[in-house]
Amino acid sequence: MKEQQKNNQQEPLRFLVFSASLRADSLNTRLIKLAAEVITKNGGIVDYANMSEFDCPSFNQDLEVNDFHPTGAKEFRKRILANDAFIISSPEYNGSIPGLLKNSIDWVSRFRPQPFQQQHGLLMSASPGMAGGNHGLWSLRIPLEKLGVHIFPAMFSLSKAHEAFSPEGKITDENLTKRLEDHLINFMNTVEASKNYPAIKLKFLGE
Repeated sequence: MKEQQKNNQQEPLRFLVFSASLRADSLNTRLIKLAAEVITKNGGIVDYANMSEFDCPSFNQDLEVNDFHPTGAKEFRKRILANDAFIISSPEYNGSIPGLLKNSIDWVSRFRPQPFQQQHGLLMSASPGMAGGNHGLWSLRIPLEKLGVHIFPAMFSLSKAHEAFSPEGKITDENLTKRLEDHLINFMNTVEASKNYPAIKLKFLGE
């Protein structure tokens, strides 16, 4: 009986979380830290990363000699494979994806086997604008889905983010806080179903 109970115990889900901004006081870094708190509170394990760890030189195929991969790409790949899913909070640059993030994705995609395939991802953004950086997230979906990532259908964008946080880094609007928590819990449930209940995944997640 004890052995059966042990086998029935499932390991906590592991999530790589990071902000795609290098700026120290980034609004997206504030948002991803809140996401990490929600995941931990709901039983997940957070692998918190800084974008600087994944930064790479500009992609140049001429550099790919003797199976060369930049240090940032190696680290990004390692962290993707070590977790069950990832969450990115990304700024919007001129209505699109930040160049340094796209560059890192391009470098990581050169590994074989390609590590993004069949991963689960959630996209978030925070911006002073009224759209909350949502246009950039639609651009970010394109390369990730092309590489085989199951991007969670709903994305979370925090508009007027420069006014949204308290001095302690919390979102002051209780409704927005609740929406963020519900959003993350729904994503966690999706990842859990995919990892631990393949029959449910096939029937309800359309995979």
